[in-house]
Amino acid sequence: MVVLATKCYVGGDARDRALDGMNSLVANDVGELDVDWHVGVRDDDFVQVDVSGEDAEVARNVLAETWGEIVAHDGGLEAGEEYVGTLESWDDDGFVLDAGVDVRIPADEIGLGRGSPEQVVERFGLVQHLPVRFVYGGDVGDPDSEPSRLSDAERDRLYDWQRGDGRLNVNSATRGEVRATVNRAGHAQDIVTVERLGLLEQSVVCTEDTDPPGLLAAIGSYLPAEMRCVV
Repeated sequence: MVVLATKCYVGGDARDRALDGMNSLVANDVGELDVDWHVGVRDDDFVQVDVSGEDAEVARNVLAETWGEIVAHDGGLEAGEEYVGTLESWDDDGFVLDAGVDVRIPADEIGLGRGSPEQVVERFGLVQHLPVRFVYGGDVGDPDSEPSRLSDAERDRLYDWQRGDGRLNVNSATRGEVRATVNRAGHAQDIVTVERLGLLEQSVVCTEDTDPPGLLAAIGSYLPAEMRCVV
């Protein structure tokens, strides 16, 4: 079994569609290997994939590399190592990530420029449940531990979002649902692609001439989701 660093937190038909989509994505990743798999969801909403067969270990490694892996259930996180968690909340003191256990990133360890954590969220278009890479600092109860921080690669990724053409980030919807919504709203010509960030977190990459806030206003009524523009 491998627990992926992406969540399925919607219900009803939306949950069924999301898990059907996840099954197809797993097939794309490991379908050519000699394995069988079953996609499920843990009580904490993380997606887990039970894998069996001759190539099971290879398949688990491929899925962990593609999606990130939640490993806290295997004995905890190691100080100084890089992991993936999902952005669960933020306040004046920093970010809280879910990596199987709550990991706090203090405000001065976010490393994304000036401003409060909430201002960083707004500036970089961060949405709840977004998979985020971080370096674990250690047990907050240990006086010798370092604070956890966003990884250098994560900071680079987010700064690249600002340097490129506009983006609109969305949660609570699959990539197919976001693409269909953009098409239904008549804005297919205004985007380059929809980039998958997680199972239910997507980034709509706009064309050079598209105003992301305008796109948000145009599609917002079609999609019951949290949306933020990268500014």
